[in-house]
Amino acid sequence: MTINAWGDRRCRRIGLLGGSFNPAHEGHAHVARVVRRALRLDEVWLLVSPGNPLKPRAGMAPFAQRLASARRIADGRRIVATDIEARLGTRYSIATLAALRRRFPRSRFVFVIGADNLVQLPRWRGWEALVSRTPIAVLPRPGWTRVALAGKAAHRMARHRRRPAALLSGPRPAHAPWSFVPATEHAASATAIRAAMRAA
Repeated sequence: MTINAWGDRRCRRIGLLGGSFNPAHEGHAHVARVVRRALRLDEVWLLVSPGNPLKPRAGMAPFAQRLASARRIADGRRIVATDIEARLGTRYSIATLAALRRRFPRSRFVFVIGADNLVQLPRWRGWEALVSRTPIAVLPRPGWTRVALAGKAAHRMARHRRRPAALLSGPRPAHAPWSFVPATEHAASATAIRAAMRAA
């Protein structure tokens, strides 16, 4: 399935799992499957970033190569790898989400992040506006979960935390909710995969 960058007016519940996917691996697929089931999502989109402002360019594979790796772990129907961020011309998550809401006005989006990104969230451009407008699903990551749930972002959003099953239930609240989605931690790491490839 190809996602139309011009949008559509279908009613769907869509998880957005963004990242460099340098390369995509089974850990990404595991997160997509878990969050789709836990939140009863229609689809999970793997948003392959043209360039993460918080990551160095050194060691970053070409965009086409990273997109191809994401497509290999997607099923093309419920889990879909997409270059829509590159086609929208957005660089920051808050701008991507705003563009998607305009183009898909009847869809409900959930931003999916790992516990490591919950720790880094206060470094993101416009992060407080992002979490106020978009439901967030946080998945555990080895070595990060405890510190993430005690960190600045989790503290700032504490009164908006909900159970995963309630994240998208009912009318849209004035401030978007967030959930921690319990799951088995997957040890796969793009950094470790790249190191093994260099060593081979």
